[in-house]
Amino acid sequence: MYIERKAGSLTGDARIGRVTFNKSGRTIFYRDQVFRRIVGGGFKSNYCDDATGEEYWISGAKKKGGDRLYGERLPIIVDDDVREEYWTSIRGMPERITDTDAQR
Repeated sequence: MYIERKAGSLTGDARIGRVTFNKSGRTIFYRDQVFRRIVGGGFKSNYCDDATGEEYWISGAKKKGGDRLYGERLPIIVDDDVREEYWTSIRGMPERITDTDAQR
């Protein structure tokens, strides 16, 4: 999934990582973070960090890249545990399997 921290601005730190969902699909678990769905959506965000209250945009990673809402050229870190799957299965670019930045 694509995970971008909004925290009061339109852009923030972003990454591609593996998440899990609860049974209802309204709660997302990523590493040590728990995200709850914002009912009705927030300002350019759809989930809220349970511990900090910070807002995030979380969505599926796009096949053509361009995951950021505003198309900025800021780095998008690809987690080590999903890098191979991301570059081969999602993006169809196995030659980039060692790239840690989805924006390059």
